[in-house]
Amino acid sequence: MEAKDDDHGAFMEKFVLLPPPDADPSSQQQLLLPLQGLTFAIKDIFDIAGRVTGFGNPDWRRTHAPAAATAPAVLAALAAGATGVGTTVMDEVAYSINGENAHYGTPANPCAPGRVPGGSSSGSAVAVAACQADFALGTDTGGSVRVPAAYCGVFGLRPSHGLVSSQGVVPMAQMFDTVGWFARDLATLSLVTDVMLPPAPLVAERPSRLMIPADCFRILGSSVDDHTYEIVNASVAKIFGSDAVVDNSNLGDFVSSNVPSIGKFIVVDDSSASSSGVPALSAISHAMRLLQRSEFKANHAEWVNTVKPSLGPGIRERVQEAIASQDEPAMEDLHAVKTEFRSALAALLKEDGILAIPTVPGAPPRLCTEAVALENFRARAFSLLSVAGLSGVCQISIPLGTRDGVPVSVSLLARHGADRFLVGVAQELYEALRDEAAAAWGLVGVA
Repeated sequence: MEAKDDDHGAFMEKFVLLPPPDADPSSQQQLLLPLQGLTFAIKDIFDIAGRVTGFGNPDWRRTHAPAAATAPAVLAALAAGATGVGTTVMDEVAYSINGENAHYGTPANPCAPGRVPGGSSSGSAVAVAACQADFALGTDTGGSVRVPAAYCGVFGLRPSHGLVSSQGVVPMAQMFDTVGWFARDLATLSLVTDVMLPPAPLVAERPSRLMIPADCFRILGSSVDDHTYEIVNASVAKIFGSDAVVDNSNLGDFVSSNVPSIGKFIVVDDSSASSSGVPALSAISHAMRLLQRSEFKANHAEWVNTVKPSLGPGIRERVQEAIASQDEPAMEDLHAVKTEFRSALAALLKEDGILAIPTVPGAPPRLCTEAVALENFRARAFSLLSVAGLSGVCQISIPLGTRDGVPVSVSLLARHGADRFLVGVAQELYEALRDEAAAAWGLVGVA
């Protein structure tokens, strides 16, 4: 289906999915449903009974039957009172963070016209940013909720891996696939989080330690002068003061010291390491991307080789590389890095620690950016995105506002299972972050 101008090209198809009817129409229960009256959009990777799940590609849609059942994540939103308004455009086979789709068009970024919306959950982020839905469901394997949230100036949550059912979701790489969601405000994001996550006690209310590693903010590069490092430090000092320890130690140094197997993947003159400026994080990214590639191949090689689908630029090369890969280096080395990194990050975050890093390494790339420049940006992005991706912890992307016509964001991370704690800390910090951003940007002549 062609995208419509009035919805910024966010939707594959518009329709209405109503909440299940109340057993007793006279009951007041409906008034108490947490998402009553809210609308939501659904990435075209979730099964909806009777509809073909498109996975971002017309050949996938052509070769698959309608879904027999609706994905539990969609059912949970409906059961909580929300109304579905349609399926959204996504990157083909979920294998990109740009949001450009050669077949269905690229959803227009309402926050930064002329720039990519981010992927692969591009349409879901755009639908929320364009006020076409109150919240939207997406998936995040390598960054597919966090990136479009950052590019489109909305909130995006990648929950702890495995907490939300991925049943009825087309797999990209199950080791990392995570159901996530977008909202324009934290109140809505918090409501959706409470609905989607299983019940759990809130172990901590406030963080005792906040890590704001200087090296992660240097990944932004000297050309990005948005002061996010100073904004985050000032906000944390304002809200938490002496109640929490602030640690600005380099995350790369911590990874190098606590992930012994990473040495096999650190190459000093590697281009992606050089572009990120943090070789240990580049190595973490490399390990994750190889594992992701291996699982994608296991999931979809037969379909690709049989159907020989038409794939757009960038996606085509990535899929071909995955299908042709021979799982080198040894898979046991990659799994060792993953295991060690998860353990190390759990020890770093403990019960009530918060890690603050940039969500992405700068402004959204312009539409049709040259491939080499785009790959350089992608490498720097994954050196940040792989922190939560490989460790499985939760991460929230927080919009700070728009500067020089482009959105600026920052992310907070917490231990696996501390999702509600993470959202609570974001709520506590958000006003200070916005105020400090306005003050910092005002000092350099930005209104």
